[in-house]
Formats: sequence, structure tokens, C-alpha cells
Amino acid sequence: MESKVSEGGLNVTLTIRLLMHGKEVGSIIGKKGETVKKMREESGARINISEGNCPERIVTITGPTDAIFKAFAMIAYKFEEDIINSMSNSTATSKPPVTLRLVVPASQCGSLIGKGGSKIKEIRESTGAQVQVAGDMLPNSTERAVTISGTPDAIIQCVKQICVVMLESPPKGATIPYRPKPASTPVIFAGGQAYTIQGQYAIPHPDLTKLHQLAMQQTPFPPLGQTTPAFPGLDASPPASTHELTIPNDLIGCIIGRQGTKINEIRQMSGAQIKIANATEGSSERQITITGTPANISLAQYLINASSVAPEPFVRSTFTA
Repeated sequence: MESKVSEGGLNVTLTIRLLMHGKEVGSIIGKKGETVKKMREESGARINISEGNCPERIVTITGPTDAIFKAFAMIAYKFEEDIINSMSNSTATSKPPVTLRLVVPASQCGSLIGKGGSKIKEIRESTGAQVQVAGDMLPNSTERAVTISGTPDAIIQCVKQICVVMLESPPKGATIPYRPKPASTPVIFAGGQAYTIQGQYAIPHPDLTKLHQLAMQQTPFPPLGQTTPAFPGLDASPPASTHELTIPNDLIGCIIGRQGTKINEIRQMSGAQIKIANATEGSSERQITITGTPANISLAQYLINASSVAPEPFVRSTFTA
């Protein structure tokens, strides 16, 4: 991307990515898409919103710099309008600032911060906006979030300065873009039935119920306080099988949970034995071994996939009798 600066300001085509919560996206889209349509027409920028059932969405704004700044101004003023409307229904007296989150390649963040934080300090002082660059990269990407807070005017000036820095210091190497993960639907088991939580309602999940019932019937290790039910013609302890999964290291935390709560819950729900191998030096993956009946293993796999942030079910698994 070449940086061409004309007398009237920047004269280039840019793409800026924003990270927004569902409520913010709803505000930008508006009733029947009227708000975003108006923003596109009046700014001249292309505004695309990522699909998916995710708590967060990516809003991509592309166009000449003046069109991008107009689009940002419209978004910032819309968010301020939302804040004013929400304050009329609350007892809050001080107005919170408008906040936008940019998604920036990590390789450009050093230039944005500057030596000893000099550049980011200069941007804060000259625009009056608060600017924070996240220390960690967003999950499964090489991008970081840059949070800007302040009045709409301060935010617009701040975005202009950030664009100049990004044009002067293009990203180095390949950028892996951040893709928000779909909301994992909570699953609960009650009275032998499985339910997924959607909003305030528990919706029966027949496929998962069958798996759960099979697993509970065939589990070689009954949950505490229960005995293995006897079923005519059903072997009380069918032969156990072993299934192995290879999981990226950065997903293991989601599966184990805080102090092992998640993995223990999966063990209890599925009736399977689950062992997670220790991290091997130099390896970016960990081995998970699941032992139990085919029904135990199926349910354990389902729950492990539901707990992870992986965009698709795990591959590279082996099955041994």
C-alpha cells in the first residue's frame, strides 16, 4: 500500500476493521438495515458486517480516506446518540465516552505506540481521545485490538492519525485476521434429557439426549450415588475403546476450564475417562485420550468441541478398540 499525501490530506484507499458487540452491530444496521444503508450512501464507503451467531462481529470499512472518516463520524455520532438515549432511562449523571475498537495487525502496533510510548502519547494529547493498544493478540490471529474512547470529534481526529501511522508503516509478513468465534450454546442435563440454553429458554436437544442416555446406560463408572441400571440383553460393561484427539495448545485452556472445572464436567456428563497429555517442548499440540464405550466417547467428543474455540471440529483423531 503506497502512502500518497495530497494538500487536501490523504489520498488513498484504506480498509479499517472494527470489532463490535452484537448490540452495537444492531445499532449500526438499524431497522430493516436502514441505518447502514444511509451510512453507505452518505459516506461513500463500503461497510461490510461479518456473518455468524457470534457475540462479537467484525465491521469492515473500505474506501478513500475521506469516505472512511465520514463513515467513522456517522458511527461515532450514532453511538453517542445511543448513550444519550440510554441515559434518559437511567439515574446516571455523567455521560460515558463513545468507545470504538479497531483491529490492527500486531506488526503495526509498535509504530502506533512509538519509542517509549511517544507516538501514542502524542495522539492522545493532540486529539483528546484515550487510546489503548491491547498487549495480547486476539485469539487465533496476528491482530490486536486498539480501543479508542472520547467524544465523536476526538475519535475522528484519532482515527485520522492512526490511519497516517498505518500507511507510513505497512504490516510486515502475512496477517492472520481475527475471526470471532460462534457463541457456544450452553448445554444442561435434567431428568435424563439434554437442553440447550437459548436466551431465557431451555430447548430440548433430542440428538444429545440420546447420546447422554446411551452414555449413562453404558458407563463403566456410574456417577456418584447412582448404580448402573440393568437392561435386558444389554451387557452391563461393554468393551471399552480408546479415541485420541490432537488439540492445538491454545485451545487446551478452554477445554480444561478454571481449575479443571470444564474437563471434570465433561467427564461427569459423558461417563468417559479423559486424559490430557503434558505439553511437549517444541510442540504446538497436545494429545487427549478418551476411553469408554462408543456412546461415552461420542458425547465426550461433542462436549470437547462445544467447549473449544476451534472454528471446526478437530481432525487427526485415531480410534482403537
